[in-house]
Amino acid sequence: MKQFLNRHTPYFFISPALILLILFSLIPIVVAFVISFTDINLTGLADFSKINFIGFENYINILQDPVFLKSIGNTLFYVIVGVPLVIVCSLAIAIMINFSQAKIFQFFRLIFYTPSITNVVAVAIVWSYLYNPQFGLFNYLLSLIDLPPVPWLQDPTIAKISLIILAVWRAIGVNMIIFLAALQGIPKEYYEAAQLDGAGNFQQLFKITVPLLSFAIFFVSVTTLIGWLQFFEEPFVMTKGGPLDSTNSVALFIYQNGFQFSKFGYAAAGSFILFIAIIIVTLIQFRLQRKNNTM
Repeated sequence: MKQFLNRHTPYFFISPALILLILFSLIPIVVAFVISFTDINLTGLADFSKINFIGFENYINILQDPVFLKSIGNTLFYVIVGVPLVIVCSLAIAIMINFSQAKIFQFFRLIFYTPSITNVVAVAIVWSYLYNPQFGLFNYLLSLIDLPPVPWLQDPTIAKISLIILAVWRAIGVNMIIFLAALQGIPKEYYEAAQLDGAGNFQQLFKITVPLLSFAIFFVSVTTLIGWLQFFEEPFVMTKGGPLDSTNSVALFIYQNGFQFSKFGYAAAGSFILFIAIIIVTLIQFRLQRKNNTM
């Protein structure tokens, strides 16, 4: 009995986490996958006999849905513009805070981290007032320099950019902390040796700092890309996907069909398309990182 306990003690410790993972992650994924091949809706939830297996019909229809295709385009726009902005801004701020001697930059750590822990609904309400076309602060500042007002959330293209600005502002804090932790792990002797060799600040940045931050940059790139592929909160709270579905993301499209239109099978098919896309993009990033490490 004692030998049995000694052998299986580690499993007892990890079993609560495994049980929670199975109940709230793995089983829902399997159920959603099965649902994606059915026409389940509110009627089907009340009476399982009315649920019909329709094969790949949901997948075929959703890939022909113009709103879904537009959501894919919007999401790609968010990713292409937002991800590099988050990484560059987070890294730049982390470097300034880490290497600056001014005490004000230590206070900036709190300033930039606060938005990431603030409730997104509260943030969206405040930014809605800032983006107000008539009484918003941004257009008021533009009027002071004789510039015309900007339709921040009314124009299809500008609305996407407005949401990206808000999302970047919220995302900088967490990534900044990650970069700061990585920067503080770089030995100062490297910089001292570089200074003795006559290397300037930019040479130290690109020859020492950035190469030694490669794993941190890779981690932030993966997590940030996954987060922006699931871009949901900002368009949901600020624009509801409008105007004319110009800010609708794939995640918001899935929510609308699942919880507003009660097309659960259709929404499940969309969620698995997004799931596969995230896996493919993540595997590509790991492949590129592995290739860079072997060079």
